[in-house]
Amino acid sequence: MLTYIGNYTKQINMAQLKLSKSRVDKLAPHSKDYIVWDESLPNFGIRVKPSGVKSYLVQYRNRETGRSRRKTLGQHGPLLSFNEAKERAKLLLSEVVKGNDPVQEGQDRRIAPNVTALAKLYITEHAIPKKRPKSVHADQAMIARFILPALGQMKVASVGVQDIQKLHNNLKSTPYQANRVLSLLSKMYSLAIQWKLSAENPVIGIEKFHEEKRYRWLSEDELLRLLSALDKHQNQIAADAICLQLMTGSRIGEVLSSQWEDFDLDSGVWTKPSHHTKQKRTEHIPLSEGAIDLLMNRSKSDTNVSDFVFPSRLSNQPLKDLKKFWKQILLEAKIDDYRMHDNRHTHASHLVSSGVSLAVVGRLLGHTNPSTTARYAHLADQPLRDAANIISAKIKRHHSSGS
Repeated sequence: MLTYIGNYTKQINMAQLKLSKSRVDKLAPHSKDYIVWDESLPNFGIRVKPSGVKSYLVQYRNRETGRSRRKTLGQHGPLLSFNEAKERAKLLLSEVVKGNDPVQEGQDRRIAPNVTALAKLYITEHAIPKKRPKSVHADQAMIARFILPALGQMKVASVGVQDIQKLHNNLKSTPYQANRVLSLLSKMYSLAIQWKLSAENPVIGIEKFHEEKRYRWLSEDELLRLLSALDKHQNQIAADAICLQLMTGSRIGEVLSSQWEDFDLDSGVWTKPSHHTKQKRTEHIPLSEGAIDLLMNRSKSDTNVSDFVFPSRLSNQPLKDLKKFWKQILLEAKIDDYRMHDNRHTHASHLVSSGVSLAVVGRLLGHTNPSTTARYAHLADQPLRDAANIISAKIKRHHSSGS
């Protein structure tokens, strides 16, 4: 190897040299790359290129595989001095002594998936096979709108608690939405741990925002106005769907996706398939006489011969979007601050206030947790109050007649 030191040239077969800053500065370029290894720190050296560029490096063997590894630490110059490079080399080689492989770990980090890749895996491997289409759509919307803009380019394993906390805090104006995003991220990271993409779940420990639960149902007068508006509307397919929802307390998605084969009108039973219910279990719902009459009339008026009870204009497809229809109905009925989903609350509240037990109402609504139905408990006082008023009314009449 030709090595240029000072103002003279000395041809030697050099493999090692006790390196120092001054000796590194004196190493001159050759027609080919060459490496000088440091005698005082084995496996640490410097490469000199024909261009004159000098770069520090280390070389070692993976203790498990025996594979030779080489890692460049950086270019000699103002940004990396000889002493700094040597200290870096000591730290890296100390990891090798512990049995680690810094080069492989660096490669693993570079090719490690980012949150965008995790999101794709979550949708394809978990959401689509195991969740309802509506839930999949909601997850995709949250991922695209909130998660990817904030975390998409970050490596899955590098996302920390502070990153998640910042995203959650940025959504504080919509606490319900913020908490749903937090729950989705927690599920994604739980799966990432199973898939060996992350060692921990950075969502754990982050406190959710307080949510004000909303329970709105119709009074007797509002219910009558709603039914009147439904009767008058020209779209009786949509109107019948809302009426069946009110009669059964079902979710509107379950109503719209229902097919004729789900109903046994002779026995008066609606069998909801597991893939249509929120709890992912088959439910058998008894139908009232009014619901049976409504369905009988629908079957007679179904000129499209559709599989669906509430068909759309498309070939053998159900109604899907009732937002415009619902807005018109509420305007006609002069009802404010009332969602289509609130029809379930109306169904339950009128049953409970009429004396039906919470357990029975819970069964009808498909609740698996009794605490979910307990929100209507205060309405159960009315039948008791009415009963108590029977005797008080008699006493009141007695005192009136006696006076």
